[in-house]
This record gives sequence, structure tokens and C-alpha cells, in this order.
Amino acid sequence: MKIAFVGKGGSGKTTLSALFVRHLAASRAPVMAIDADINQHLAVALGLGDDQAAAIPALGEHLTKIKEYLRGDNPRISSADQMVKTTPPGRGSRLLRVGGDDPIQGGLAVDVGDAAPGARLMVTGPFDEEDLGVACYHAKTGAVELYLNHLIDGRGEYVVVDMTAGADTFASGLFTRFDLMFLVVEPTRKGVSVYRQYTDYAADYGVAIAVVGNKVHGEDDVAFLREHIGTALLCCFGQSAAVRAMEQGRPFALDDLSEADRVVLTIMRAAVDGRDKDWTTYTRQAVEFHLKNAAAWANQATGHDLSGQIDPDFVLGPHALPSLAAPDRQAEFIPLTPGGGPKEC
Repeated sequence: MKIAFVGKGGSGKTTLSALFVRHLAASRAPVMAIDADINQHLAVALGLGDDQAAAIPALGEHLTKIKEYLRGDNPRISSADQMVKTTPPGRGSRLLRVGGDDPIQGGLAVDVGDAAPGARLMVTGPFDEEDLGVACYHAKTGAVELYLNHLIDGRGEYVVVDMTAGADTFASGLFTRFDLMFLVVEPTRKGVSVYRQYTDYAADYGVAIAVVGNKVHGEDDVAFLREHIGTALLCCFGQSAAVRAMEQGRPFALDDLSEADRVVLTIMRAAVDGRDKDWTTYTRQAVEFHLKNAAAWANQATGHDLSGQIDPDFVLGPHALPSLAAPDRQAEFIPLTPGGGPKEC
């Protein structure tokens, strides 16, 4: 199942992303965590040191190689240069499984370690000085969109993405790539306004949003959220000394959480597991956003009509695996220098 954590800056979405990854990993479920925030803090929130976090290879710096691998033998995609972040898979493309040893996950993901045994982490890479004035952050998150578009995940398998803060989440089709989006909301008027903005944007796309209240002090805060959010409010986290210790880099374990906060994590997982997979809709939305991007900028950027990349008879899902080219499990992932290919936005 694909899960996104979204919300305004400072709402605590990275902290809750990390807690949820730890919770899933504690049950030995396959988990891939992805930091797609413009500010890269998920690795540290998952217990890695600053030096370890800085050493994680950035997806955004290997975008051309990622495209080259995923296009496989798809005859509709003649080169990586003609593949953009929204290019959907088709017959001949390479598909991925959660935590597979393909060159993308095997070469660019790192083990989280003791904080979440068995979980792995990939990062888009930070928006740095070299990007200022010449790139948008979506060029980096494009690698995440391609990964999710080519991923066949099932029940009991989880991809948890810490998204960039604010409404920028909706600046690309990436927001349609999730089975459930957890919107982290503080019990304030600004928090409620963010909820309304998100639901307005998502309304026409059938995107499932569950609201998680955070930094809730007591019943008055819960009542405020229920008054303004209603049944979309799934659960609430309180102010936690244990979470503060985690955020400060002090020793932390899930058992340090209050019983109420541990129950909240269980409720969140149940909400994810209760979602049905709809591969037909998932594929259709990928195609729609690809056509939209092609018309808006990608055709001009690549010099090709990218609508021809769509395989009209292809629907992503487990049934597609036998008919596609098998991933080369031993393929070597050669690090690339940044750059190459059309500029994406």
C-alpha cells in the first residue's frame, strides 16, 4: 500500500511519518520509506546520524539511470531522454516490487537500522544552491513518481512517503499515486484552512485523505478539530515527551509512547489496510496526468509527441507481471553525474 504524509510546514508530518514507519517495521512488514520533502529530515527522524543521512544517494541525481532501467524493452519509449516523470509503464517496461533487489531499490535505498529493523529508506535529495533559479523541486520528486508508477505493491507491503510541505503537494500528479494520504493538522484555524484547501484540490480525483490531529493538548483541541473537520478526522496525537526525545536525538523506542499514541498508530494502519486497490483507476490517472504534462511542457522539452508512449491495452497490477520483461536482478546501477535529459517541472 502506498501512503503519503502531507501537511503544512511545522505540523509534524515528518515525525509522524517516522513513527508510522517504525510501527510498520515492528511487525516485520516490508516497508520502503521515501523522503520527498524539500527539507530532508526523515533519515534523522528514523534514527540515522547526520553523516549517515548525508551519505544516502539522492534519487534526483540518478534520474536518467532510473528512467533507462524502468523503460526496459518498452518499444514506445525509445530512450531515457524521451521519458519524463509521468511516463507510464507499458508492455516491455520493468516493474518493481516493494523492497526488491532491483538496481533502484537495491542500489539507492539504505537500511534504516535498529529504529525500524527491515525497513529501507530512499531520498530525493535536497534542493540546494545549484538548483536556485534553474530548477524546480519537482525535477527531484519526479524519480518518486516514476518509482510509484512502476511499482506493484500488495497488502502487507508499505511505501511511506514524507511529502513536501504545503499545497505544493498538488503541483504534479504525484498526489494521485497513493492509496491513502494522511493529512497532519494542528488544532488551529490555520490548520483547518489547510485541510479545506487539500480536500478542495483532491475532490475531483478520488484521492482518499484521512486527517490526523497533531500536537493536541486535550479534549478542547479534539472538539475544535471535530467541529471543523468532522468524520474525516481519523485520530489525534497528543503532546508527547517521548516524541520530543526522539526529535532531540535522545534514545527512543515505540514502547516509550503512551498507550493512547500507540493505539493511534494502530488506527492509522487499519485505515491503510482497509483501502481497496483499484489498478484500473490508478493506471487511468497516470495516463491522464501524462497527457496533461505532455501538452503543457514535455512535448516541447523533448521534441517528441509523448502521447505515443501510452500503451492503450495496458493496466498496471499483479496480473501484468508475467507479460512484462522480467527485471534484471543483477543489473549494475552505475552512478551518474547530475544532469542529462530534459528539464522537468
